[in-house]
Amino acid sequence: MHSANLDGVPEAADLILDKGHVLCMDALWTSYPQGAVAIRGEEIVAVGPRKDVLAHYSTAQRIDCSGCAVIPGLVNAHTHLPMSLLRGLADDLRLDVWLHGYILPVEQHFVDPDFCYLGTQLACAELIRGGVTCFADMYYFEHDVARAAAEAGMRGVCAETIMKFPTPDAPDYETSLRYVADLVDHWQGHELIVPAIAPHSLYMCTETILNEIQQLAVAKHSPILIHISETEDEVQNWVAGTGSRPLVWLHDHGLLEVPSSAAHCVHVSEEEIRIMRQHQVGVAHNPTSNLKLASGIAPVANFLRQDIAVGIGTDGAASNNDLDMFEELRLAALLPKALGSDPTAVPARIALAMATSMGARSLHLDSAIGSLEVGKRADVAVVRMQELHQLPHYETTDQNSYSRLVYASKSQDVRDVVINGQLVLRDGKLLTIDQKAVLSEINAVASDVTRFFIERETNVFGKLVAIGGQLELHETYEVQAKGVIKSHDDFLRRLEDSGLEVLLNTSRDQYDVYFFFADARQGRLRYREDNVLRDDGSIEPIYTLTLVGLVAEAEYEHSVILSRSRFTANADRSLRFYREYFKPEAIREIAKHRERYHIRYQGTEFAVNIDTITQPAQDAAFLEIKSRTWSQQDAVRKAAQIGEMLAILGAHPDDMRTDGYIDLLHD
Repeated sequence: MHSANLDGVPEAADLILDKGHVLCMDALWTSYPQGAVAIRGEEIVAVGPRKDVLAHYSTAQRIDCSGCAVIPGLVNAHTHLPMSLLRGLADDLRLDVWLHGYILPVEQHFVDPDFCYLGTQLACAELIRGGVTCFADMYYFEHDVARAAAEAGMRGVCAETIMKFPTPDAPDYETSLRYVADLVDHWQGHELIVPAIAPHSLYMCTETILNEIQQLAVAKHSPILIHISETEDEVQNWVAGTGSRPLVWLHDHGLLEVPSSAAHCVHVSEEEIRIMRQHQVGVAHNPTSNLKLASGIAPVANFLRQDIAVGIGTDGAASNNDLDMFEELRLAALLPKALGSDPTAVPARIALAMATSMGARSLHLDSAIGSLEVGKRADVAVVRMQELHQLPHYETTDQNSYSRLVYASKSQDVRDVVINGQLVLRDGKLLTIDQKAVLSEINAVASDVTRFFIERETNVFGKLVAIGGQLELHETYEVQAKGVIKSHDDFLRRLEDSGLEVLLNTSRDQYDVYFFFADARQGRLRYREDNVLRDDGSIEPIYTLTLVGLVAEAEYEHSVILSRSRFTANADRSLRFYREYFKPEAIREIAKHRERYHIRYQGTEFAVNIDTITQPAQDAAFLEIKSRTWSQQDAVRKAAQIGEMLAILGAHPDDMRTDGYIDLLHD
């Protein structure tokens, strides 16, 4: 027996878990088929055969654990607790579409302290019922996450998320840094809460932000949580931009010098694994989330061979869609077997360690939690082992008990949970959370989110605003005319003879993809790759999204059209992203070479384009003249000027076109 009392005189304990099959999950894999755990205050004071424990400790509160496994409380090594309120909001999408197209816009609209407090209450109720006693959270308003968790009696690493973009609780990263400094000062030394810093990811931060985060972490003795190498695209983009793989880059820039835990690590190289071992970076493996988002399968068996501490996480309920660690346990044991064609890759007891002792080590908390040992915090789960899906029981090897827990047990089998010496679940009843009140509040939140979501989904402009960043509203109106000309050479001869003042000439190749929607009133969305050809032979690509209205306000002589304004945003994501996000009913493409001339005529500047359509190939060249305007009167004046310029530059009235290229060429 392991005990703090060695003199044989019975001492008082606050709680004894008696007659259970105790799996200590310590370094020696100690277990006691008829064991007991004695708890006093927040600590474990004895673990061993029940007769020995009862000989040294007595208590008025002794819980009969017959037919149950007594194990360390499970550690959820990576999650986003308030996102339990976004469970099922958007499913079956790629990670970038799911995150940037749906989750981030909804978060910007709804996430506030009350949202985070309520979402954490809901998540803690689910976690406790599933035998989880400690979590690692990355989200916003972490003060409120920590407050809700502490009130529920849960242990948590509460990490404030920082990124280069505005977040729901900060307009810039400097504000986030001040927030996290206050978070650490407030919660440092708390018996349940470990405050931490969470740079979201490399692609959501800058080197400056990461350096400042590390400096703050060193000064505050605070750990760092971060997403690393979740998808192949993420890694490829980082390598393309920096020439280094993510963990190599962090190592080379000296950014792994504080205790760190990296979530996902799906696409890492052998060199990166060696770096993780060197810096004792913990891994939070998220099997369900990675499968659901098709991110891949982390090389867990390789991590374990290199003595990397691998914990198991559920990720947030918006991408899982639950916080069930027993599901994750099972997958964590099964996936490496399939990935390496090796049924011995991750045995059941190793999987259980990943959710207990090794999970604690991945968060650098193994000195306090993760195993049932004297002097450690009393975080314990009691799991019923006599349910139909667990029977019959065999004791043919010393592995049977672990196998029943990992391969046959379920979260609803958890009967009792103790955290920091306090009972928080007894006979399946929550003792620290009013579940009925929480459920009543979340239904109201769900109704509000549903209305917002439906309204936005039926509005192309709203969806563009949600992801567009700096959305530019162009001048109120645009006047333009388009006509067929003989050739570019003929245009140049006429331009030279005209005496028109040429201010600037550029050459570019443009690739346009138009999205058409069932409701034509929504307009059409154009994705453009505009490759500007520089004098030195280099190419400057410019990517834009433009929402084009279909309404022609007026048509003047010479087929000059006055059209409504357009909304334009930088297109900083892939064409595939926009196709999956906007879900157009039809797509049409066009490619052209454009010579653009900025010309001054009668004191007014115009953009004059000579377009050669290359896809679908056209024999004719098109002359297009445009100018932005602000009033009907100005539009009439410019329409007359455009008519004069068309004649000067060789466009015949019979060859004028009022349709856009995409309509003209797809009739």
